[in-house]
Amino acid sequence: MKGRGTTLFVKNRFEQRELETFDDGWDMQEDDRSLQTRFYDDQTKTLLSKNDSPDLGFTYSLNPYRGCEHGCVYCYARPSHEYLGMNAAADFESKIMVKRDAPRLLAEMFQKKSWEPEVIVVSGNTDCYQPAERKFQITRQCLEVFLRYKNPLGMITKNFLVTRDVDILSELAKDDLVHVTVSITTLDKELTRTMEPRTSISERRLDAIEILAKNGIRVGVNVAPIIPGLNDSEIPSVLKAASERGAVSAGMTVVRLPWAVEPIFLDWLKRERPLQESRVIAYIKDVRGGKMYQSKFGERMRGNGPIADSIRKMFKIYVAKYGLNKPLNHLRTDLFRREESQFSLFA
Repeated sequence: MKGRGTTLFVKNRFEQRELETFDDGWDMQEDDRSLQTRFYDDQTKTLLSKNDSPDLGFTYSLNPYRGCEHGCVYCYARPSHEYLGMNAAADFESKIMVKRDAPRLLAEMFQKKSWEPEVIVVSGNTDCYQPAERKFQITRQCLEVFLRYKNPLGMITKNFLVTRDVDILSELAKDDLVHVTVSITTLDKELTRTMEPRTSISERRLDAIEILAKNGIRVGVNVAPIIPGLNDSEIPSVLKAASERGAVSAGMTVVRLPWAVEPIFLDWLKRERPLQESRVIAYIKDVRGGKMYQSKFGERMRGNGPIADSIRKMFKIYVAKYGLNKPLNHLRTDLFRREESQFSLFA
């Protein structure tokens, strides 16, 4: 399908029914192979997700959208769509839940006396700057709330659209209230086009790093996910390019393929990178104890074994070489303030 990460309609693991496509003999026109994105209102009453995983360095995350048009074939968030009665494949990237009430709910949360100011990560699951944000601007409205209450936040994205909000981000940065992490998986444009079909190309992500840095916003690069045998050799070049554009820190994660993500990724690998297929599979199993996925805390983000050790050593060497070892997480919480009256929240 045009502009999509996967052609599969994988079964929802919570559903009993299963749909399969088949060739009925009718010729399909090329235009029929496009899949239109549909948007649905998310009526959630609880905006922040609380995390208790020791692998992550934050407690609360905020995701303005459920599902993601970026269509990255390796996305670990895909199975979350199954809780909505949808599938983790085509549905995840074409049926997007929009949290229109997110700015209001965030303000109400900050207004509560029970809220103790701390860093909230925006995009802990799906990208807050995916294409839908151009239309709905939920992320921008949430940033305005963060600025008004002076609550710190971290952002993760792989979309150049983040630069649209540099005006608000720079104001937050003046008080050490924000840092931004830009994920770069590869510098190979063709690999990006097929593996991350609706994201910004790597050059635009590097442009975003430069623009953010020049506006006084602390920015880091996330080399993620590292797929052994596919993009691990690019670690030095990605780190070098990000450093030259103004990034001051770097992180990495090894590819995770939980539940339905594994068949989606393997189908893509066979279709788009057949010559590398067997090597990539063997390397992934090497870092996952002989399996395609390992969910154990402490290992699921970094892997284990000789290949994983080699990746971490190379990453550490080049992080030091390019000066990407400055921490981003020292954000202020002492400036937080509540408004006197809730009646003036959206006046």
